[in-house]
Amino acid sequence: QVQLVESGGGLVQAGGSLRLSCVASGRALSTYTVAWFRHPPGKARECVAVRDWSGAAYYSDSKKGRFTISGDNAANTVYLQMGSLKPDDTAVYFCAASSRGLSGRDYFYDFKYPYWGQGTQVTVSS
Repeated sequence: QVQLVESGGGLVQAGGSLRLSCVASGRALSTYTVAWFRHPPGKARECVAVRDWSGAAYYSDSKKGRFTISGDNAANTVYLQMGSLKPDDTAVYFCAASSRGLSGRDYFYDFKYPYWGQGTQVTVSS
C-alpha cells in the first residue's frame, strides 16, 4: 500500500500563491494516478487536479490556468502549485492515489481513489 502525507498549507492573502506537497511512502507514486481534492467548509469535496501514471495532467474547468499539478519521481512527491488564490479556495486539500487505470470522468470521482492523505488546510484571506 501507499501512504500519503500532505504539507504546504497555510494562511495566504487573496492573490497569493502556495505550493502543496504530497509525499508518498511504501510504493512508487509514479505508478499511480494521483489527484488533489479539496473540501471547502459547508460544501462538497471536489477534485482540483489529476496527474496520471504517464505524467499527463487534468484539471477541473474552474482551476485551469491557476493551478498546476506536477511530480518529482525521485522525491516520490506530487505537487499542487496554486496561484491567484481567492477566498473561495479556502478548504482542506487532500491528495489521493489509485493504482487502477482511470480515464475520462473517472479521474474526478473521489470514490475511485482508495488511498488518501490526512489533508492540509489552506485559508485565503480577503
